[in-house]
Amino acid sequence: MPPLSYSVIIPAYNEEEWLPRTLAALKNAMEQSSLRGEVIVVDNNSTDRTADIARKQGARVIFETVNQIARARNAGGQAARGRFLLFLDADTLMSPAILKKAMANLAGGRCCGGGIRLDFGKIRPASAQIMVDFWNWISLRFRLAAGACIYCLATAYRGTGGFDEKVYASEEIWFSLALQKWGKKRGMEFCMITEEYIASSDRKLNWFSPLQTRIMFLAAFLIPFAPYSKTLCRLWYKRPS
Repeated sequence: MPPLSYSVIIPAYNEEEWLPRTLAALKNAMEQSSLRGEVIVVDNNSTDRTADIARKQGARVIFETVNQIARARNAGGQAARGRFLLFLDADTLMSPAILKKAMANLAGGRCCGGGIRLDFGKIRPASAQIMVDFWNWISLRFRLAAGACIYCLATAYRGTGGFDEKVYASEEIWFSLALQKWGKKRGMEFCMITEEYIASSDRKLNWFSPLQTRIMFLAAFLIPFAPYSKTLCRLWYKRPS
């Protein structure tokens, strides 16, 4: 059996609705890869069938009791056995082309990690699409990975200490900056994939009104202490009852 090349880590809290689609798309992408990988689903204290669904679809399940995205990512990263790591949100669909490109970047020896632009499909209202387009511009301009899909060398993940567990949101931004710093010291780049977009759900835009979404999003990124407050980061944690 060939060695394990990569690990895909999916943090998941009450994801029984979206997780089957995410795992099915990921399985298809992995089957078209020449590299051998594993899937780790981090059950972040779910109260639904998230863990059962993950096991039935062949994923390793890790349990993280503290409901925090950074902790869930780190629980999976620390358990991963692959040389390359890919962190994928539970409502994000991996394509064969994106997986192949991410793995090729890491295998080439010049890339320590990277991200990709987001595609939420047809979004309404138009102001929501403007926010997504603005984020994609920021992401490429400053080489900041969106949390929906981040990839890196396992050595880089461990060398940076992983995701900052002091914050409840924006952990992917700080991790991107840490990876850039780690890579620069070694003559490596943080590589944004520009040939493709990765499909993710627009469910947060449906859970909250456009005004609520804009206020919570901007507060989390513009108020200096906001990422350290789970209350102020409720866009990432609050679900409709």
